[in-house]
Amino acid sequence: MDKMCVVLVTGAGGDAQGWGNMQVTESVRDAILANGYDCRIVLAENRSEMEKGLKSGPCSIVWSSLYFFSSREDIIGIPPDAVWVADVLDELKIPYIGPSAQTMKNLIGKFDTHEILSANNVCVPKHILCPPAQAEDIDFFPAFVKPNGESRSVGINENSVAETPEALAKQIKFIQEELQQAALIEEYLPGREYTVMVIGNGRKREILPGRVTVDPSHYGKYPVLRSDLRGVGLTKVSIPEEHQAEAVDLAGRACDALNCDDHVRIDMREGADGKLRIMEVNGIPGLKPVKSWSPQIYGLYHPGEDSYTALIGTIVSCALERAYEK
Repeated sequence: MDKMCVVLVTGAGGDAQGWGNMQVTESVRDAILANGYDCRIVLAENRSEMEKGLKSGPCSIVWSSLYFFSSREDIIGIPPDAVWVADVLDELKIPYIGPSAQTMKNLIGKFDTHEILSANNVCVPKHILCPPAQAEDIDFFPAFVKPNGESRSVGINENSVAETPEALAKQIKFIQEELQQAALIEEYLPGREYTVMVIGNGRKREILPGRVTVDPSHYGKYPVLRSDLRGVGLTKVSIPEEHQAEAVDLAGRACDALNCDDHVRIDMREGADGKLRIMEVNGIPGLKPVKSWSPQIYGLYHPGEDSYTALIGTIVSCALERAYEK
């Protein structure tokens, strides 16, 4: 029997949207090969290039670092005419690793994620989207302002926590003009930060919480995880001493409500009442060896000489089982 072949799809937006650039994609490929599967990379800037690449060789399942095709390398910045990779794969009837097309769209829009989770009694912050709302509609302060459709803390800076209506309006304008998207306004959560990796499906699903810390000297007035603190070795992830069971329960119920598959990462923070709330769910978590949070967390719970290869192999095997053993 021929080996299963995993096709990795990436493009200009791979680093901003998903697991990383071509160097990271090659690391993922090498780990897949080390697990005994075949693997090849398709570099595509549009649908036709992806289809051509998929047809050029074997393809058992696709793993894409892209939500949709984009020429932007710095932000996600969802265009209204975006061609979503999962939509195309569904149309072509090609299985893929990661959440479904609809779930991907729900996850990339943080407001939609909050609304779905709230409707399913999963704890999220109080939240409002601007537009359609305006700054004067917000009645909770301090308020936290962030772009509705980004990741990696893009758009997060010292001004993200607004204490007054004037500061709020200024930061909303920054998000709308600089990143050309709606601003999500949340109640500010003053407590500790957590990130939870979820891999696998059904009975094989693993939920692995991590506690995220940064030396307080790197913070300003508020302990905000700004974009300049990400990916430079300043953030530390450890197995939590508190909220372990709460984080596992919250992440599991969130994945069920959102219909997440294979591998997602969920960011949480303590509210003023000491309880965790979900800030966002990442449908294509970063996979940079050592640096990204998913590989770090997996290594904490599955220490070994090559935990990265084991992580990639687990994600692929669980996805193949879901796709081919229904």
